[in-house]
Amino acid sequence: MKTVRLLTATMLAMAALTACSDEPDDDDGNAVPSSWIRQQYGGSGPGYTDPSDRVSRVGDEIHGHTASTDRIDDGDMVFLRYRDDIVAISPFLQGSRIEIDDYRTGHKRWKSRIGNVWPDPETDAFRGGGPGSGK
Repeated sequence: MKTVRLLTATMLAMAALTACSDEPDDDDGNAVPSSWIRQQYGGSGPGYTDPSDRVSRVGDEIHGHTASTDRIDDGDMVFLRYRDDIVAISPFLQGSRIEIDDYRTGHKRWKSRIGNVWPDPETDAFRGGGPGSGK
């Protein structure tokens, strides 16, 4: 009986940890709507695709579902800034490709397009992050 209780407690703990995984929570403030993006757009390599909608329309759709903190329309691309993430939308065939990076990685990757507008996470000016950070 003691073993059954121990197994049950272990299983409940594992279930709780799984529920608290590193997947962003779409309902948590300004978190990127990753599960909605996954459901809305088809997967293609390192991201998701919309086979027919242009970049600006996809940006509007994603922002309309979960408002971003900021948006940059830079030539043929759109960047949406969320609490801890950057969504980059670029042209792909007749539609668009959607890629999600954590803020630090996305800022490094897209620095030539967003570096002078959004704070660099490698400097003291950066106050991004989750609850209570940068206060």
